[in-house]
Amino acid sequence: MAARSPESIAVVVNGSGGRARREGSSLPSRISAAFARCGIATSPRIVAGEDIAAALAEVHDCTCVVVGGGDGTLGSAAAVLAKTGQSMAVLPLGTLNHLSVDLGIPHDLDAAAAIAVDGAVDVIDLAEVNGTTFVNNASIGLYARMVRSREGQRLPKWLATLPAAWTALKALRPRTIAIEADGRHHRIVTPLLFVGNNHYAITGVDRGRRASLNDGKLAVYAVREQSKAGLLAFALRALVGRADPMRDFIGIADVTELTVHGEGTMSVAHDGEVSDMALPLRFRVRPGALRIKVPPSRP
Repeated sequence: MAARSPESIAVVVNGSGGRARREGSSLPSRISAAFARCGIATSPRIVAGEDIAAALAEVHDCTCVVVGGGDGTLGSAAAVLAKTGQSMAVLPLGTLNHLSVDLGIPHDLDAAAAIAVDGAVDVIDLAEVNGTTFVNNASIGLYARMVRSREGQRLPKWLATLPAAWTALKALRPRTIAIEADGRHHRIVTPLLFVGNNHYAITGVDRGRRASLNDGKLAVYAVREQSKAGLLAFALRALVGRADPMRDFIGIADVTELTVHGEGTMSVAHDGEVSDMALPLRFRVRPGALRIKVPPSRP
């Protein structure tokens, strides 16, 4: 197959986390080979997570940018590419790869590369909190503490899960949160408030998944009050991506805007990353903000 123009597509990979780190030095050649089989000659840029934005700036003339990494990397890249209008394609090279699953992007590099080259272009919503973009969800409370504690462990992410959950639970105190959801005010007592970019299924085999990524809504849930033993079980499920919305959450509403009122700062988890943000926290959805490659057969 004749090689296509290398200027039409670029590949930028976060080499510092998840599957990309495990692949090691063989990853660039494997990616190049996968795209070569699709007729694309490309040299992937393997960069540290904090250098993703700078790497994207260097490929501003490409019509499609393939981003390899986990959900945090994809969120950072989406914020940049939504501004430039370039299409984003995905190589699932993180730990959990929730966005890839919801988009129907396979784990296999060859299959993901084929979608990047010949897939359909769709538009999906992005969400943001205080100007920080997320593609999956954001939360405050218990999960943010767990992620921060896990980051402090010198262990693989999966192995750091249990001590991170235990550390967060030891410091847990009930918290009353004042929120405003599409103009309606609520006061809730919860260890964790969850805000999803589009609606998450809470029943059936697809629970924890999103049937649509462009409904223009934020899904707001609060974790049920329960014992510390129950919260420990929830913490473990959440950290490995197995939280059960029916068992663990109380649905509040699907909204377009949400404000968490208060003063000072609060730790916010967003797509597996944690940032300290000034209150009030203002969440909003940006309908159809990102052009993205999806399987041609995706509904």
